[in-house]
Formats: sequence, structure tokens, C-alpha cells
Amino acid sequence: MLKRIFISAILLIAVLSFVVSLLGGKNSYNADKMPKAKGDRVAVINVEGTIESGAGGTAIFAEATGATSGRIMQELREAAKDNSVKAVLLRINSPGGSVTAAEEITREIVRFKETSHKPIVATMSDTGASAAYYIAAGCDKIYVNASTLTGSIGVYMGTKNLEELYKKIGISDVMIKSGVHKDIMSNARPMTPEETQILQTMVNEMYEQFLTTVSNGRKMPMDRVRILADGRVYTGKQAKALGLVDEIGNYYDALDATGALAGIKGTPETVEYGRMNSWKTWFSGKISDQVAGKIIEALEAKSGASMLMTPRAEG
Repeated sequence: MLKRIFISAILLIAVLSFVVSLLGGKNSYNADKMPKAKGDRVAVINVEGTIESGAGGTAIFAEATGATSGRIMQELREAAKDNSVKAVLLRINSPGGSVTAAEEITREIVRFKETSHKPIVATMSDTGASAAYYIAAGCDKIYVNASTLTGSIGVYMGTKNLEELYKKIGISDVMIKSGVHKDIMSNARPMTPEETQILQTMVNEMYEQFLTTVSNGRKMPMDRVRILADGRVYTGKQAKALGLVDEIGNYYDALDATGALAGIKGTPETVEYGRMNSWKTWFSGKISDQVAGKIIEALEAKSGASMLMTPRAEG
């Protein structure tokens, strides 16, 4: 069965690669070659879905995998060098995701503000929690709806102990390892107290980093942040009362406010660097690499390859 899947995948890659070669890269996206709208603009950067590390951008699977730090950082840099862009609006609808991805994006937001001196505002729709709030905290202003779910300031790492289940169905785990902690978080055995402490120390370290980001971004005393950061979610209305966000308003309220911060009168024109039509989405980038990567991931999952869960900041 696996052999048949592999052969089919190779044929698919060959066909797609041939189509890409015929297109000759004419469908690739380049913001510098796009016609510029006259007048000052606001760059809208979408943060939709789970936030993960990775390149993202033009990958044909990007929409399915959520918001990637690589794509968001790239768009921030595009906005910084685009002379027609006077401000940035982060449009967030995300429950959170990878702590590392949030750290990457936040560092790029700080760099954007320091180097471009352009304002950056965050607006949240349904959800802007945990890692999504992490990156929003670095913005100049945060807009939410009264019913938006936000906050969830915290970090976790989790695993499942399936040892008893394995015994019942006759599966025995064999682990050849180079060090005593190499199989930490294995689902075939309980963690030792020492291993639990190792992971708790890591989580605490990243939690403190999260608190510092919120404290600096919101200009809020650390003791106050710590009280609010017990992992709970808040409604937008509650978050505003607590000082975690600035204003209640929808996307267009945030857009007008972003333009006003940049000195633009009325509702500003916008530009979105990452938007492509469906044809360009399918036939841009290295399709063969992307398809092959997904096939390898599927085969590894089928073979039961062990993976260490990355620390999460999710609502």
C-alpha cells in the first residue's frame, strides 16, 4: 500500500513540476511589481488560525496550516520599506499557537516600530488569545469587539500516558536512547518527578517572557500583569476594563484609527502583500518540495515516529 502511494506521489510531483516549468514563474507574487495605489495606505497583515513557526507565504498548503511567523515577518518588512504604507493593521483571528512563533513575530514588530517609525495597530475578531494576544501586546493599540475572546496569558506543554492502554492491546515500547531524558514526554510511560520539573522550569521561563512582553507593551506593572495572567480568557469588554486592550470596535473602526495615527484623513486605502488568487496560489513556489514535504510528514506519522511537542500558548 505504501509503495503504491509513493509511486503515485512521484508521478504527481513530476506532473506538477512540468506545469510549473511551463508557467515559467509568471504567476509568482512580487509586491514591488504590483501597481501601487495613489496616496497613503495602510498595510493589512492577516493573522488567521493557529500561529506556527515556518516560512508560509506562498505555499499551497499555507491556508490550511494557519498563520506562520515567516510570512508575517516578511510582510512586516515589506510594509516597512514600502514608502506608500504609512501604518500597519494586524487583523487577528487566532486562538494562539507556538510560543516561539509568537516570540519571532513580536521581535519583528518591535524592530518594525524602531526602524520605520510607523504605527502598528491590532484588531481582533472572534478570538485573539494566548500567542495571538502575545503579538498584539507589542502593537501601539489593540481594538476588539465586546464579545471577542482574548487574554489566556500563559504557556503549557502536554502529553498523554498510554502505558496501560498499550498493555491491554499488547503493544510493548522499545526505546534505545543516548541519555536518560532523551525520551522525555514519551506516551509509553509516566514521567519521572525530575522530568516533570525539567519541563515545568521551561514553561515557567517562557511564561515570564510572556509576562514581560505584556508588561512592556501595555505599560502595565508586572505585579498587575501577573494577577491577570492565570490563563483565563476574557471577553473584549472585560479586557478593556482591565487595561489589556484599548478600544471596543470592529475592523473598520480599527482601520480608521490606524489611518488617523499615521495622519491619513478618512478611511485609508489598504494593501495586503500576502493575498493571491487561487491560480497563483496553486502554481507558485516550489510545488514539488511542498508536496514531497507533506508526503514525508504523512509517512512519518504512519510509521509512529516520535515527536517532542513544542511549548504552546493557546486558548
